[in-house]
Amino acid sequence: MNQSYELASHFYDEMLLSDGHYRQHYREYWQWLQQADQQAIARKREEAELLFHRVGITFNVYGEDGGAERLIPFDSVPRIIPAAEWAMLDKGIRQRVQALNAFLHDIYHDQHILKSGIIPPEQVLVNEQYQPCMQGINLHRNIYAHITGVDMVRNGDGEYYVLEDNLRTPSGVSYMLENRKMMMRLYPELFADQRIAPVERYPSLLLQTLRESSPVNDPVVVVLTPGRFNSAYFEHSFLAQQMGVELVESADLYVKDGAVLMRTTAGPCKVDVIYRRVDDAFLDPLAFNPDSMLGVPGLLSVYRSGNVVLANAIGTGVADDKSIYPYVPDMVRFYLDEDPILNNVPTWQCRRPEDLSWVLANLEKLVVKEVHGAGGYGMLIGPVASRQQLEDFRALLKARPQNYIAQHTLALSTCPTFVEQGLAPRHIDLRPFALSGAEIRLVPGGLTRVALTEGSLVVNSSQGGGTKDTWILEDDAC
Repeated sequence: MNQSYELASHFYDEMLLSDGHYRQHYREYWQWLQQADQQAIARKREEAELLFHRVGITFNVYGEDGGAERLIPFDSVPRIIPAAEWAMLDKGIRQRVQALNAFLHDIYHDQHILKSGIIPPEQVLVNEQYQPCMQGINLHRNIYAHITGVDMVRNGDGEYYVLEDNLRTPSGVSYMLENRKMMMRLYPELFADQRIAPVERYPSLLLQTLRESSPVNDPVVVVLTPGRFNSAYFEHSFLAQQMGVELVESADLYVKDGAVLMRTTAGPCKVDVIYRRVDDAFLDPLAFNPDSMLGVPGLLSVYRSGNVVLANAIGTGVADDKSIYPYVPDMVRFYLDEDPILNNVPTWQCRRPEDLSWVLANLEKLVVKEVHGAGGYGMLIGPVASRQQLEDFRALLKARPQNYIAQHTLALSTCPTFVEQGLAPRHIDLRPFALSGAEIRLVPGGLTRVALTEGSLVVNSSQGGGTKDTWILEDDAC
């Protein structure tokens, strides 16, 4: 191990204790790292980059050279989580996803949580992600979010916090799978020495979940993509291929006689389940954005009649809106009559005058986010912002306070990461993926994202972040 590795002060390091000794669940990896040939590791890192390029594991960066393709940087130091810790996270994620699906069913039916006063009705009913066309529509198994990505961070106190819920079209699972494949190829000896829980079942579990979302026996499933210029197109094609289903674009589908049909060389084929990676606004030009070339005219009418399933359901975005996020612990208590297992980050809603006043007075200490923002865009990180950025954001908050929430700047945990100088601590988060069908299923682990810029807390790939393999140890006998 690079002896110059210096722990970042005030941050929880995933591998090392404050005295520089390894954490127990990293013992096997630590011992391997001490004996490893550093030049051989460097060669394998180069090999990994070449292999990722050959496979085409890239993403598009909007606004750069018409959507320049980039390789998402891969770091070969794994993030390791012991079995007992994962068991807690697994249970907490299941609880959270169950409550979120109950909330979505409720707001599109009887709206008990709104009538109870727990959530102000205006925060839901005038939310731009709320879809009135879903009111009263009954979905199979009452599931709205079939695929959920839950973003979590570990704070300086060593505790996990949920940062946000992703229920519209959560992405990143293909990188989780490819990272594992790459690590097993480069370092098979590490997997021989430890019991690392497998993640390879995810595509089969996803297909099972999609099939269970339909009341039809042996349903026809497709993946609907906006096309190859979409930033996550690699993932769309990868998952379709792994599940053995068709990858389709809008031109491949049409509506006739109350059904969605797919054009094939053998003639029309009825489609029962659409795993859609197209946002609500572009799904059906007859119902939403009339200029959309990405959707299927008439799709909404077929969906409302129950003749096709969309995963995730239309209107799920209201549950991952950042102004709704503070109420998720209340949802757990309201729908499940349980205490939340996972903590939220304390959050100020700038739509409230008293919260806005406090946020404006403490802006330099806070992270401020757009309620509909994603990808690390449209946010302010107060402690590293310039005077001008603070003043610009102050004006935005005063002009449209309902568009923003604020949170304390979390001390995201660090994990050793290879940089040009050797190993250095870099901040990370974790996105596990929950699948909701006949039951809620998770593969053990998730996508660990890493902020490669020194000191940065922004892990998003669009902002220069990379990824790591996430290892869940199958037992704690380290």
